[in-house]
Amino acid sequence: MIRYISRMPDRAWEDATPRTVALLGSTGSIGTSALKVIEAHPDLFRVAALAGARNVRLLAEQAARHRPAHLGVLDEAGAKELRALLPARYAPEIHVGPEGYATLAALPDASTVLSAQVGAAGLRATVAAARAGKVICLANKESLVLAGALIRQICAETGAVVLPVDSEHNAVFQALRVHDTLQDGGRAPHAVRRVILTASGGPFRGRDRAFLSTVTREQALNHPNWSMGAKITIDSATLMNKGLEVIEAYHLYGVAPESIEVVVHPQSIVHSLVEYADGSQIAHLGTPDMRIAIAYCMAWPRCVDTGVAPLDLVRAGSLTFEAPDLSSFPCLALARRVLAREAGSPGGAALPVVLNAANEVAVDLFLHGRIGFMDIPALIERALDAHEAGTPDTNGPDTSAPDTSGPDTNAPGAASTGTDGTFLMHDIDHIEALDAATRRRVRHWADAAGTQGTGNA
Repeated sequence: MIRYISRMPDRAWEDATPRTVALLGSTGSIGTSALKVIEAHPDLFRVAALAGARNVRLLAEQAARHRPAHLGVLDEAGAKELRALLPARYAPEIHVGPEGYATLAALPDASTVLSAQVGAAGLRATVAAARAGKVICLANKESLVLAGALIRQICAETGAVVLPVDSEHNAVFQALRVHDTLQDGGRAPHAVRRVILTASGGPFRGRDRAFLSTVTREQALNHPNWSMGAKITIDSATLMNKGLEVIEAYHLYGVAPESIEVVVHPQSIVHSLVEYADGSQIAHLGTPDMRIAIAYCMAWPRCVDTGVAPLDLVRAGSLTFEAPDLSSFPCLALARRVLAREAGSPGGAALPVVLNAANEVAVDLFLHGRIGFMDIPALIERALDAHEAGTPDTNGPDTSAPDTSGPDTNAPGAASTGTDGTFLMHDIDHIEALDAATRRRVRHWADAAGTQGTGNA
């Protein structure tokens, strides 16, 4: 049975013209694509806020074009640079750092928040948008990986809405809508049997572990189908991106882990499928361009021109599918291991935090030439093993359990303890503490080992 994470948008939001948008992560690949959609439909959308990270020059150009009243940057140095780049007589309020992004996510002037920050950095702003009851066009999958249960709870309390921008989950969302399965308060009938996510296989599909141990940064960043940022491109190459999407599907749709499957589809034409009880499957096909999913969410329930060339099935030719190779690409298996623990035990709720933090650090180390490609899953597995062992690691700080002491432990929505004494990850501060501790631990291991791509980090 499908149990969607939130209700659907209300009529007031649907009828509002133009819709006011806070775009968090405007300088990344999702953000720049979203601005193309907005610029193509100035009657439908108005930019209320823009936030970027390190590409301050591009943020200034975007701001000069759209003139939002609010901007967000990573730090005070970025704010100073941004002020110097903005046109004369344009003086928007500039918000700084994670708290600044959270402020933008809750702006009264914005009915819609596009959460497109990269990685765990997007969590606090996504939660702020949910607490403010916004319609959240969610591209930041890590928010659900780290805090899916918390976000579901907040959406139920505030009436916030989540619309999935991730291409695979947007495809599932559309297939479910075809069957009218999301209309009854976010609940579907028992008709859905499986959710099937497709993966391109990345640039190394069909390669063995020996080859993968030698690949370079440049090879890994050469995705055959999609134009994406560096971090998600590496995640696609390791299949961790698909692993995170499996966890995301669990939280978005409430579907059992064993009913979420992954197939490799090298052409990236079929974006996902939903299988029903009668054995039929509904698939979503389209040109691999993120503007389709972005526009579908931002314009909901309208269908608008995205500027994307229509899919030509004759030119596309054959569409092929195969099972993922979990031996060469163990990151997908690691994500499934984490989801099985999370779904099966209260104590497993912290594991997605460890998985994601270890992955983000390992990918960064690889991009900076400090570890090899196969060191990425090795470091992640080591972090998961150390956490599950529940004892301090002699090579780094203890991440076995965050500190739950303090006056806020029993506050509404805060961290709690299960009947078996296990820790439940329901508080953003504790999630961020475990995230930070895991990052320190993995970096310590890499520093101590001095790894040079051995596959044994």
